[in-house]
This record gives sequence, structure tokens and C-alpha cells, in this order.
Amino acid sequence: MEKNLKIAIIRLSALGDIVQTATAIQFVRRHLPDAQITWICDEKFAAVLSNLNEKIEIIAVPLKAGRFLKSYKILKSRAGEFDVILDFQGLIKSALVAKILSVGGGEIVGYSERGAREALACRFYTRKIDCDYNENVIIRYLTLASEALGFKFMRKEIAGKSPIFHAASAPEDFKFESGKNILIAPFASDFSKCYPLFPSVIRELQKEANIWVCYGTEEELKFARKIVKDTKAQILPKMSIAQMIWVVENVDLTIGNDSAISHIAWAQNCRSIILFGNRPSERNAYATALNVVLDAGRKVDARHINKRDYCIIEIEPFTIIKKARAMING
Repeated sequence: MEKNLKIAIIRLSALGDIVQTATAIQFVRRHLPDAQITWICDEKFAAVLSNLNEKIEIIAVPLKAGRFLKSYKILKSRAGEFDVILDFQGLIKSALVAKILSVGGGEIVGYSERGAREALACRFYTRKIDCDYNENVIIRYLTLASEALGFKFMRKEIAGKSPIFHAASAPEDFKFESGKNILIAPFASDFSKCYPLFPSVIRELQKEANIWVCYGTEEELKFARKIVKDTKAQILPKMSIAQMIWVVENVDLTIGNDSAISHIAWAQNCRSIILFGNRPSERNAYATALNVVLDAGRKVDARHINKRDYCIIEIEPFTIIKKARAMING
């Protein structure tokens, strides 16, 4: 494989998936240090990529905003520039983006029918990498990158990775209180992923740590106020994604749902507990000595998610509390 290869990475959304996919960049750089890497993502999620420790180019397209013609023009202007185009998302939408970029040259590599989220996407690929859709996502992303680009990886390298992002400086006029500090990240893209018993967890852990709750939207702020009611927990001021990376790096522990903030803790090698109910925990998170995964004990097929299953409530608060105490005091 050429050292100065021009590589396009396609992962359009969502934020947590982009954070996890970014793991592959570090491995690509290790084996192809002179490669030119360009990431195509939706403009809604581009900000987090500007905080990558590895130098890449970012092409942001306004697909989520419904501006398809503008997105097409942006992509068409870069068609034929890339030697290899990697579709990490496996959707018809992402495959079409790859197809536009490949006009004029460029191999498109994606998952096989067994591994793509939408099987029709495979028709656009020049080469297909076989990796089961239910395989752990970090292994999936590294398998696609390594087989497409001709290098090998070992699982022990994952736990030994360097932090993936760099943080902003401390937010102005904000500092953590002395003592232990725990971040609660109680929100997620789907309500069925959200753990409803955080108040019970907070009431116990506040006896030995300062508890902080983060939010992203005004609707989440309303729920955050309900979560901290009658507790000593405090709500963080609204922060950018770069500032939230700083927060995660400066607390003693992050506890959250299957969402971007929890995945950022993993990306930065920071202590975390991530909670799962109706999503497959073994697939969607990579457990390490620093990153604990707790779930409701369900066997879940990633292709058949029941969003009306709120089994995450079956995780006992005491299980989280006991694990958190061990992690902040260990």
C-alpha cells in the first residue's frame, strides 16, 4: 500500500458513532504516517472532529439539514481525488456519498452483506470486507480499516491506545470543587436508552463526591433539573463538545448511557461506567480496566432493536453505586 495514500473516510453521523469510528484514525496513522486522510461527515457533527489529535481534513455536508443539492455539489467538487474510500456506516446514503466521490477514480471499500446496516449499500462497493454486524463496533471499524489498507492490529493495542481527542481549555468562570467529582451524562439519542433511576444513584454518591449533570438541549435541561431536584448535584453550564472533552478528562468518573459523552470517556482513556438496556452492550462498547459496561442482561440483536423496551431500568442503582465507589476510591 502506498505511503502517501489519499484516503476518504465516510461516517456521516451520529455523534457517538463518529467518536467511536475515530479510533481507526490512530491505527491508520501508525501504519501509514504519510497518508492524507479526509473525513466526510454531516456538518451537524463536524465540530468533534476538529478536536482529533491526528491531523485530518474535514468535509462537512448539510445532509441532516436537508440541503441535498449543496451536499452533492460539495462532494462532486472532490470527486476523483481519493485512492481509497472507506464507508464505515454501511447505509445506502453513505454508499451514495462514496459513489459520488469515486467518480473519476477511487476504490470504494465497505462491509459485506453480513456486515452492512443496509444490504443494498454493498452494491456500490468495489471491495467488501466481511465482518458480522453484531461484532463489537471498535473491532468492526478496525477490521474494515486494516483489511482495506493492508495492516494488522491486535486487541491489546486497543486498550493501549492514546487519547483520541484534545480538549479545549477550561471553560471560563468554571472550576470543579475540591474532592472527588463525578459526571452524570443522563441523555441519549433515544429515550429508551436513558436510565431513569439516576436520582437514586446521585443521592448515594453525593455522600462522597461532587455530582455534576450535563445536558445539550433546552429539553434536556428541563429533565436535568428534575434529576437533580432534592439532591446536592449541580447542573453544568452548557458547553461545547470541546469543553465537554475537558470536563470528561477532569472528573474522576463519568457515568452515562450509550451516548457520545460516555464514548468520549472511553476515547480519552478516562474512567467510565456506561449503561445498556435494549442495545447490545458487547457490541456497542469496548470494556477495559478503566471503562466498565453494565447492562440489563438481555441478549440483543443489533439489527432488531425494540425501542419500546425500557429494560435499562432493570439495572439496580446499587450495582452502579458499588462499582462507582470502587472506581473513584480504587
